[in-house]
Amino acid sequence: MTHGQDVAGDRVLVAGAYSVDLVYRGLTGPVAYGKEVWAEGFSMVPGGAFTLAMGLRRLGREVVWAADFGNDPFSLEVLAAARDEGLDERGFRRHARPLPNVTTALSRPGDRAMVSYEEPVVAPPLAQLIETYRPALVMLPFLQYGPAVSKALDAAARVGAEVFMDCQDYPGSVDVPEVAKALGQVAVFAPNAAEALRVTGTGSVDEALEVLAGLVRTVVIKQDSRGAVAAEDGVRIAQPSLPVDVVDTTGAGDCFNVGFVHRRLSGGTLGECLAAGVVCGAVSVTAAGSGAALDAAGLERWLARLST
Repeated sequence: MTHGQDVAGDRVLVAGAYSVDLVYRGLTGPVAYGKEVWAEGFSMVPGGAFTLAMGLRRLGREVVWAADFGNDPFSLEVLAAARDEGLDERGFRRHARPLPNVTTALSRPGDRAMVSYEEPVVAPPLAQLIETYRPALVMLPFLQYGPAVSKALDAAARVGAEVFMDCQDYPGSVDVPEVAKALGQVAVFAPNAAEALRVTGTGSVDEALEVLAGLVRTVVIKQDSRGAVAAEDGVRIAQPSLPVDVVDTTGAGDCFNVGFVHRRLSGGTLGECLAAGVVCGAVSVTAAGSGAALDAAGLERWLARLST
């Protein structure tokens, strides 16, 4: 990858809100209105874009996380966790009012349902953040498009920064011109399988990969326990996952993104990036939330297991 002259080393800018994940595990039955269901386990863990920033920091990357925090218990919980992880706080904005961002995750092996709330706040323009921190890579946690986003992506191009964009359950399809334009400006787009089908309107992962590869330089489609597939410069590859004991899948996609970006910043091939992503995603499901996120030494140990 080519970095602009003024880009600061391998600095990563993560632009996204925090969340606190309330994870209920081992539900005794299906959830329905008018019915109480008990869980066998419960965890409260930092989530949202915290997972991206924390994961990259554990792998030794320089990270600036642009996020807003209030004076509520949820904000304070994530701020404390960020400090424990040694995260750079330059991108933090503190507000003298509550800014609760909460996700309730009802988790079972292999899947989960989520209910989320995010307190509205006007974030700094993404273009301004990119010009201020001049990163080597920008991580965007969800599908974004429109004039302000295009302006930010232009700013990233000016400073020589790559942009990695996830999808999540945000609206938009490739039939919308502004969505197609944004995807054409990012370096990597990494939806999961269901998101890829929705965004492209196709009926299979192979079809979705083909459509997206016509728009984005590098496309990665995450397939949970089946691993991931990717396309870049006309080359398609697949990486099976690792067999692990699943505790909770919350944050697995974000941990995959962390591994992929970490290896990409080191100049890894598409196959090496995909392997690192799959390993980070697989290991993350062995604990609640992103608590099992790997450090650099742990990643190398698990990669050795993947190749045997």
